[in-house]
Amino acid sequence: MAMSSFHKMDDSPSPSPSQLKAEAAFLIRRHSDQLRSIALSPDPNLHYPLHIDFAELMDDDPPLAQSLFSQPTDHLRLFDDAAIWAHKIVLGDLKLKGHKSVVEKKFIHVRVNISGSPLECPETFPRIGSVRVKHRGILLTLKGTVIRSGAIKMYEGERWYMCQKCKHKFLVYPELEARNSISLPSYCPSLSSRPCEGTKFKELEDSIIRHDYQEIKIQESTQVLGVGAIPRSIPVILKDDLVDIVKAGDDVIVTGILTAKWSPDLKDVRCDLDPILIANHARRTNELKSEVDIPDDVIMKFKQFWSDFHDSPLKGRNAILRGICPQIFGLFTVKLAVALTLIGGVQHVDASGTKVRGESHLLLVGDPGTGKSQFLKFAAKLSNRSVITTGLGSTSAGLTVTAVKDGGEWMLEAGALVLADGGICCIDEFDSMREHDRSTIHEAMEQQTISVAKAGLVTTLSTRTIVFGATNPKGHYDPDQSLSVNTTLSGPLLSRFDIVLVLLDTKNPEWDAVVSSHILAEVESEKSKHDEELANIWPLPMLQRYIHFVKGYFKPVLTKEAETVISSYYQLQRKSAAHNAARTTVRMLESLIRLAQAHARLMFRNEVTRLDAVTAILCIESSMTTSAIVDSVGNALHSNFAENPDQEYAKQERLILEKLRSIDEFPDINDIEGLCR
Repeated sequence: MAMSSFHKMDDSPSPSPSQLKAEAAFLIRRHSDQLRSIALSPDPNLHYPLHIDFAELMDDDPPLAQSLFSQPTDHLRLFDDAAIWAHKIVLGDLKLKGHKSVVEKKFIHVRVNISGSPLECPETFPRIGSVRVKHRGILLTLKGTVIRSGAIKMYEGERWYMCQKCKHKFLVYPELEARNSISLPSYCPSLSSRPCEGTKFKELEDSIIRHDYQEIKIQESTQVLGVGAIPRSIPVILKDDLVDIVKAGDDVIVTGILTAKWSPDLKDVRCDLDPILIANHARRTNELKSEVDIPDDVIMKFKQFWSDFHDSPLKGRNAILRGICPQIFGLFTVKLAVALTLIGGVQHVDASGTKVRGESHLLLVGDPGTGKSQFLKFAAKLSNRSVITTGLGSTSAGLTVTAVKDGGEWMLEAGALVLADGGICCIDEFDSMREHDRSTIHEAMEQQTISVAKAGLVTTLSTRTIVFGATNPKGHYDPDQSLSVNTTLSGPLLSRFDIVLVLLDTKNPEWDAVVSSHILAEVESEKSKHDEELANIWPLPMLQRYIHFVKGYFKPVLTKEAETVISSYYQLQRKSAAHNAARTTVRMLESLIRLAQAHARLMFRNEVTRLDAVTAILCIESSMTTSAIVDSVGNALHSNFAENPDQEYAKQERLILEKLRSIDEFPDINDIEGLCR
């Protein structure tokens, strides 16, 4: 944006070189490359950032770093002036080397990154809810999620005045606390040996320096709060090169100066000073959303675990699955589905740039008392970025996004799916969603974006999130009717879920006896020591680390036999598509691949084998109650952990492969077994 220049820098009374010596020397010594890059840029009217690390400044000049921390308002301005001075020196060197076309820049802003420095401590990097008056006037850093982002405006900032008595020129900054009003000094601020003490000042023509300006609001993460705590938020002012670098739903770390401004004038409402952070440095941390600290010794434990279960891998897998929602007895199919959903597959991007999501979605449909909400809460604990909500219990932004009016200005407010970007969004009472959300959640789940065109605000927000929904059937579940009729959810919406499990509380005396014994028994006397050790290996923090590690470390690739099994099953389902047309589209094939990749990751492998493909088919079969080709899956509510899972799997695999032999291109069972050997 073109800026109005007031006059040549040489004519302006900028700080003396002695005042800027330390700052400029540091910038030239440590950041000459950035200064050279700025000097070679063509546009002289842009605002250019010059990034420095506080840790580097601490090592180079501790007193200067201390002054910058304790008096950031003054020293950040000095650093900006020093950057201009250093820029002129670098510019002169470039001209001497033959770069005649370089142009002097008017605006350079030093941006201070505190990452890796002593300022990453609770006193200078507090939670948003812990910000107090004591934090005013220091270099403060806050971390949060952008819940609102305002429009970009032009802001009239500092301007030059001249004393009419002694002709001294000085810069006056607007006071944010007084709504950006200009307060002139009571007498001339000249520092000459003979004070002027003039009281009449004149604003210099075309001297106003204008800035790009944007207000956002950040909210602390609910993951760091206890039960019942309300997440706090704070407005943040972004200026110049910082505007428009973040949007609603982004995680940010903002470093700046805490101040306050008067709340807007409203009739019969008391005017208050509201805290606000004027940003000096802002950093998107979306790529760090799911960072979990995993020490090397923990990774060695994982490897040793799978080494111990080399001959019976499914026993090892079941030992991990037992750690998911351990207070609920059995429900093996649900626990497997939760694990595969949380781990997810590998995102695929083809040559044209089209993306196929890697995240899986899971829906639990069941009678009351079948443990749906328990699984939702546990899944939220396993992911270190999660949002739990209900279909009707979400904010005015709902599950997606809405436009709200704040202080006469329209702003975008992020909903649950946007705030859960990079994590999991758990939605209870999924069928009670607002009409607005029902129409927009389709794009959010499949394309993983939300296109917004509201109140003149047109943008696209990211929703790379796992959707885990739970709902009760409409009245008594009728197995003869389709899932859409039983849940009042449309077929296209149901087709976006990779797994839809129906938990029916049917009368089964044997199962009821086992469950009641489990609930009433305090201690099982016959429990082996080995089982106790397995229970100790997989507590909640270990499960969190394991899921995070396998998601980041393994990128499984399908083997030929896995491709054959998945392709043949898909073709077989297409033949019987009349029963459940919504589920037997290409989306089902993509779901099979994602689930097979997730199972390979769960099994600590970089290769999708026949075992993974068959397990993915069993999960899909469990969710397709009206078009299952294998009759042995049974009710997901009554699924229990097998005593010999490898032997049980062999039976199920043989059943599936027998069914797949009806496909002409499918090889003989013995041939496949030969390939696997």
